[in-house]
Amino acid sequence: MSARTCDIAACVAGYSRRLHAAIGTGHQVASPLGAWLLLALAGPASSGPDRDELADVLGCDVEAAARAAEDLLANPHPVVASAAAVWTGDGGDLSDHFRQWRLGLPDAVEFGALPDQAGADQWAREHTFGLIDKFPIEITAQIYLVLATALATKVSWQVPFELAPAADLGAASDWSRRLSRVLRVPDPDHSRGHRQFITAATEAGDVAVHAAAAEDGLLVYSVAAAPDVPAGAVLAAAYQVGCADAVGDSVPHRDLGELELGAGPAWTLREETPARGSRDICTAVLPAWSAQSDHDLARAGLGFDLAKNALVGPADPWSARQAAMARYTRVGFEAAAVTAMAMEMAMIRPPGTRRIADLQFGHPYAAVAIAVSPGSAWHGVPVFSAWVADPQDAEPQNPEE
Repeated sequence: MSARTCDIAACVAGYSRRLHAAIGTGHQVASPLGAWLLLALAGPASSGPDRDELADVLGCDVEAAARAAEDLLANPHPVVASAAAVWTGDGGDLSDHFRQWRLGLPDAVEFGALPDQAGADQWAREHTFGLIDKFPIEITAQIYLVLATALATKVSWQVPFELAPAADLGAASDWSRRLSRVLRVPDPDHSRGHRQFITAATEAGDVAVHAAAAEDGLLVYSVAAAPDVPAGAVLAAAYQVGCADAVGDSVPHRDLGELELGAGPAWTLREETPARGSRDICTAVLPAWSAQSDHDLARAGLGFDLAKNALVGPADPWSARQAAMARYTRVGFEAAAVTAMAMEMAMIRPPGTRRIADLQFGHPYAAVAIAVSPGSAWHGVPVFSAWVADPQDAEPQNPEE
């Protein structure tokens, strides 16, 4: 893509590889888009090598990413709520550089004074349908700048799943013995709102794919590969297949007649004698699931260190976290994430105090005498200088003193 354009899907898919590689492969949910949006908003404040590195993390030029973020926030999806905020300690600008960046933020980005913990928690609840109950960063007196994004969806399937015994997951599945009931696609011959197929993914090999359609334009893709395929490759396959299929790009389906009967990487292939004219079909069974995660985003490679440096420099302590949840059920899907980055003062001054510095020239020092004579050639000219290394007692003004 050119420096002025941003393929958001491709950029977020690329960022997802960084994020999931960093947070590991345990049971979890995350929003790479939520993290990417925050970085895209901060990006225009960057410069020099940090700007180039941030562009690499974002997957496109920082200005193009910022425009893409603005488009997403200004034109929200019907079933995906989105929000962004920038808060400073008193709601003012931190510097001329900060003000210039802040004035370039999209109108949809809230700007104001830093709320207290209750206010930040309320912001998270309001912008996630109540799915995220607590802001991911603790608001303390030391914090003077917070950037945050929120994403949430709560949808019903066009056609709910049916229930099936967990044994239908297959004898090789440990889950078939741990669970009692799972989800089954209703009537795969005529089902609206569910599609399932086998396709070949770039890194994961042949994968099983199920796409569940929600009301008002949301598709949730479930993708399974052979058990020994690394999680990162399967996640990449889900992005690859889902991003293409969702927009109508061609995703070749494997011909079931070319596959071996019996157990495959994530399916069992069988034959039956149906009514004349029937076609090969795929059906699907999958478990219901839910996950709640809290991710530390301050680690190297995720770009938040670059965003922090761009906004306030490298000196002060900082943190970046994401709280995320998702729930996949017989009747629908809900998910939410709040991503936040906070900068804090290295030291905090107690309220109502002032500081006094007692300057003490108690060791050798320099002294310079400079002429002051406005309008004269002497003005500002150093006339005498000294290195004071052998001090004397101060004499009283009067001998009697």
